[in-house]
Amino acid sequence: MRALIPPPIQLFEELALKAVYLMPAQFRAELVDVVIRVEEFATAQQLEAVGMADKWQLSGLYEGRPLPDQSIWESGRIPPVISLFRQPLLAEMRQTGVGLEELVRHVVIHEAGHHFGFSDAEMHALERSRD
Repeated sequence: MRALIPPPIQLFEELALKAVYLMPAQFRAELVDVVIRVEEFATAQQLEAVGMADKWQLSGLYEGRPLPDQSIWESGRIPPVISLFRQPLLAEMRQTGVGLEELVRHVVIHEAGHHFGFSDAEMHALERSRD
């Protein structure tokens, strides 16, 4: 039996960019300055910031100032970042049977929602209303 080789980080990056590209133009335009990163796991600081202890439970994170809180007077600030965490996404893919592209798209859209000012509760409510 041949061992499966996990998809490389580059594939996650490509899928994340594709997810942004497939968004409606008005949303895509607001994400131009958002950096998308793929890491193996969230850092201890990232986990602490969201009140989590288990690195396997966090598959994505938005870090930055949401659009509704930004000011035209701001300059020189660090750009917002959407981080995807490869190992938790791979584990979720194995556990749920959901394809990698769909998982990455879901996480990118969810984290982009935070950029637009939606809370986790609001994002989950929107996801439930879609089903």
